[in-house]
Amino acid sequence: MALKTIRARYEGGVLKPLEPLQLQEGEEILIAIILTDEERRRIVERYKGFMGRASKKELDELLLEAELESF
Repeated sequence: MALKTIRARYEGGVLKPLEPLQLQEGEEILIAIILTDEERRRIVERYKGFMGRASKKELDELLLEAELESF
């Protein structure tokens, strides 16, 4: 199983990807809802500056790692 992280928006009872997906029509996938943007902001705010300055990419990678630890 491969893991790909994408952003999506929930509208009208449907999750809508914010980027194209390389999926076949009718293909089933497993979706894990980990954190909302607001939850991510709270985490970043809580630990901001804890280990010095970090880029957005580094913060995104650290958040993803923390989110995946719950599986």
